[in-house]
Amino acid sequence: MNDPNPHLVERMQGHRLSIFAEMSMLALETGAINLGQGFPDTDGPSEVLDAAVAAIRAGHNQYPPDRGIPELRQAVADHQRRFYGLDVDPADVMVSTGASEALGASILALVEPGQEVVVFEPYFDLYAAIIELAGGVRRSVTLRAPDYSFDEADLEAAIGPDTRLILLNTPHNPTGKVFSSDELAAIARVALQHDLLVVTDEVYEHMTYDGIRHVPLATLPGMADRTVTISSGGKSFGTTGWKVGWAHAKSDLIQAVHTIKQHLTFTSGAPFQRAMVTALNLGDDYFTGLAADLWAKRDRVSAGLAAAGLDVYPAPGTYYLTADVRPLGYDDGMDFCRDLPGRCGVVAIPNRVFYDDQQAGRSIVRFAYCKRIEVLDEAMDRLSGLAA
Repeated sequence: MNDPNPHLVERMQGHRLSIFAEMSMLALETGAINLGQGFPDTDGPSEVLDAAVAAIRAGHNQYPPDRGIPELRQAVADHQRRFYGLDVDPADVMVSTGASEALGASILALVEPGQEVVVFEPYFDLYAAIIELAGGVRRSVTLRAPDYSFDEADLEAAIGPDTRLILLNTPHNPTGKVFSSDELAAIARVALQHDLLVVTDEVYEHMTYDGIRHVPLATLPGMADRTVTISSGGKSFGTTGWKVGWAHAKSDLIQAVHTIKQHLTFTSGAPFQRAMVTALNLGDDYFTGLAADLWAKRDRVSAGLAAAGLDVYPAPGTYYLTADVRPLGYDDGMDFCRDLPGRCGVVAIPNRVFYDDQQAGRSIVRFAYCKRIEVLDEAMDRLSGLAA
C-alpha cells in the first residue's frame, strides 16, 4: 500500500481500498468471470421492476418522508409478522439507503468512542469500517471452519466492561452459515446477562437451504427490546442497485438510529420504495422459488469446486460458498485469488481480509453463485483445470 494519506483521519487508514474493488479490477483487466462480488447478473421480478417504472411515471420522484413512505413501513411490518410472527409497529420502522446505511447509522447512534462492539469473524468488511468510523473498538469471536461454529465461552470472554453491543449477521456473509437456534440462544443469554444491545444484519433472510430456516434474534425472549433488526430488498429481489433497506427496533432505539440517518442521506429512492412494497407483498411461491433456485446453484458450484480439488465447506445460507485452497498447494488464499484470473479466468475473494485472526482464514476463499447457470457452468469448467 502507498504511504498513508495525510488528509485521511488515522483510524480510517486501513479502510482505503476494499478487497472487492481490487478483485473486480482484476476481473476487468483479465476478462475473468467475477464470482467475487455478491450481486446477481439478472434483474429482479418483472412486477417489481414494472412497479418502479409506474412510480416514476406517476410522479413519485421527489423527496419521500425521511423515515420512509408509510406504505413501505407497513409492508416491512407485515413481512415480519408474515414470516416470523414478529409484532412490529410501522412507526418503529425506518427506511434507509440500503442495509449499509442502516448498519452505519446504528453503530454511529449506539456506540460512543472507546466502547466495544463484538463481531463474529470472518465479518463483512463494512463492519470494521463503521466501527472505526464511530470510534469504537472491535472485539472478534472466531467462527471455526469447516462448519463455522463458535464456543459460547469465547463469546463470553469477548465481553468486557466497555462492551456496548453485539453485531450479528445471519445468514452469514462470507461463510454461508446460518446461526443455529442454540447459537442464537447463547447470544441472547450473553446479551441479557450483560445488558447489551444487538444489531442484526439479516439481508440474506430468504436464502436458506437444506431445510434450515432463518430465525431473527428479535423473536427470542427478551430480545425484541434490545435488538435493531436490519434487512433490505437488494438481495431478496435482485435489485442491489436500488439501495432500499430498512431497520426496526423499539421506539427509543429506532429514534436514536434515525437521528443519525437523517444527517446522512436524509432520504432516497422515492420510486424504488414504492416498488419495494410490491416486492414484499409477493406470494410465497416467489420466496420458495428464490431459495430453490439458489439451492440448486449452490449444489452445482459446490460439486464443481470439489471436482477442481478444493475442500468445500458447508453453506446452508446466502449465495456464497467457502473453500480451502491448501489441497491445491496454496497456503494463502490471497495468493490463490491473485493468481486465479490469470490461471483460469475466474475471480474469487480471499477470506483472510475478513479476519482479525488472519491465520484462521488464511487459506479460505469465497465464491458467489448468484449468477446465471450458464455463467456458473463456464466458471466451473474453467476451474476444472486446477485439479490437473
